Amino acid sequence: MDALLSGQNETKPEEDLFGEIQHDAPALPLARGAAEPLAEGAGEAAIAPLGESRALVLSDFVPPKADFSARLLRIAYRLGVGGATLTAPFRKPARMRLLATVETPLMGDRAAGMALRAGHFVISGAKAPIAEIEYASSSRLAPPFERVIHGFAWLRDLAAAGLREQCLDTAERIARLWLDANPKPGKCAAWQVEYVAQRLMAWLVYAPLVLSGQDGKLRPRMLAAIDETARWLDREVRRSPDPLGAVLGWGAITAAGLLLPQGKPRRLYGEAGLIAALGDLVGEDGGALSRSPLAQTDVIAMLTDLEACYRAVGRDQPASLGLMRELLVPPLLAMRHGDGGLGSWQGNGATRADRVAALIDASGVRTRPLKEVRHWGYHRLAGGKTVVQLDAAPPPRAKHARWGCASTLAFEMSDGAHRLIVNCGGAALAGGQVPARIEQGLRATAAHSTLVLDNANSTAVLLGGKLGKGVEQVEVERGEMSRAGGEIQRVEASHDGYVARYGLKHRRILMLRGDGSELLGEDILVPAAKKGQRGKVGFAIRFHLGRGVEARLSEDRRGASLILPDGGLWQFRLGGNDHGAEVEIEESMWVDGDGRPHAIEQLVIQGMVSRGGGQFSWLLKKMG
Repeated sequence: MDALLSGQNETKPEEDLFGEIQHDAPALPLARGAAEPLAEGAGEAAIAPLGESRALVLSDFVPPKADFSARLLRIAYRLGVGGATLTAPFRKPARMRLLATVETPLMGDRAAGMALRAGHFVISGAKAPIAEIEYASSSRLAPPFERVIHGFAWLRDLAAAGLREQCLDTAERIARLWLDANPKPGKCAAWQVEYVAQRLMAWLVYAPLVLSGQDGKLRPRMLAAIDETARWLDREVRRSPDPLGAVLGWGAITAAGLLLPQGKPRRLYGEAGLIAALGDLVGEDGGALSRSPLAQTDVIAMLTDLEACYRAVGRDQPASLGLMRELLVPPLLAMRHGDGGLGSWQGNGATRADRVAALIDASGVRTRPLKEVRHWGYHRLAGGKTVVQLDAAPPPRAKHARWGCASTLAFEMSDGAHRLIVNCGGAALAGGQVPARIEQGLRATAAHSTLVLDNANSTAVLLGGKLGKGVEQVEVERGEMSRAGGEIQRVEASHDGYVARYGLKHRRILMLRGDGSELLGEDILVPAAKKGQRGKVGFAIRFHLGRGVEARLSEDRRGASLILPDGGLWQFRLGGNDHGAEVEIEESMWVDGDGRPHAIEQLVIQGMVSRGGGQFSWLLKKMG
């Protein structure tokens, strides 16, 4: 290892929101003020620290203090007493309307919105004409299409695509088609708590697009649908088996309590449920227990929209909700590469830098990437322009797994704006340009930059995004050391995913120089018992290369030159081993944040290794 390291081997409330609509107003309000620099390319010093870091404690998940009457309202509403009965028992129920205009700082994808105005959806890279979509809940749509169609996620994109009057016809057309196909609540995809919550929140936040058009018959239908959906969510959210769906559901209930008449009981009910559900979803370091960057971004976006709802009615949100959002942002920042985009972990595609920056800016949170990693599990090494991310935690448990991947001890690496080592990613986006049939393959261990034994997953990959038996325990040790070449960041981790089948633990050591010019790695197979088993087993250590990286094998087949799109050069060298392993180049695939697949290459070290153990060291060194 020393020889390799040395380089020798190279709004305000309104009586009726839509009485006076300004049709020349933009579909979304303009951003408030200039954006604060967030990209790491500008230097971490540009990001103001939040303050002393802290772990979550039980008091963070206690409902906000309320007087006795408020507690009675909350309990009575939970038991099924209507909001009108509780707030004005001797009056007629208030007519259905929205009490305020919500101005969310979140912006959608303008390109997707313009495509909608042109007559088609663009979902995970695939185009689908509006008229040809099956909107009925019973229709079988790919998961990305279900999310956009039944969750009305398209409203945010459409709102970013022009002035309100330019978007009204399209919004009304799609809303009418969906309402025609789903006149009553059902039990299929459209009525999963997650999609219902996203749909209700979209209707409330982007109400001007679906309530203020020229179709006089649509407005009462939409208002009735909002009321019916909120009532359905009141009843069903507690039955949601999905922690993320429950959080989104409680958030939508709280928003409805703020924006619909006689909503105080519903708001109190929603706030209590939301804070409790967040405690079930988020670990003590602020990372979602699903370990999914997509889930992390969904919750941050929901809390940002919800704060806008509080602001619209002139009410302060509970302090615990603001605190939770501050705790959710640092883990997400730790997932950013040098280009500002997210790494490909737990089904996530490589989310674009502009989307990440827009979300963080809209959240209003200014902080640094997470350093004290616990349940989130993604360790970050950074030096110079080099960023390394290592998955050093067990996969999510069955309750939390959404697009669960067998990625333990995989790593990604970037040099400035270019990704050098990646994971395939994109399982959550399968069903668009990425065929749904390969979704399980994208979640497999071999689709990640790590060691694989006998072409078997370190954790069983099951249907429906779930995971089976495999990795149960991961041991991690992190520190820094000094060598002649300067400071070195070191992380060592091991997992037991192959112990039951092959009697071997996989240990990976990564050491990054302070200037980011060298990454030394070592993959070690250690017998779990004192005496190793007899025989041999096949192994492969895979390094999926970033898009645009050109690989050229060395003559001795023990290394490769890696040429970046900007001409930068990295050298990969395999250290000494007793197994005669060599480096090979194979084809691979990488999915970007828009769900588009790209052909890439991968370096593979493979052969047979004794069940008594083995050791493989390698070096990535920047040459220019």
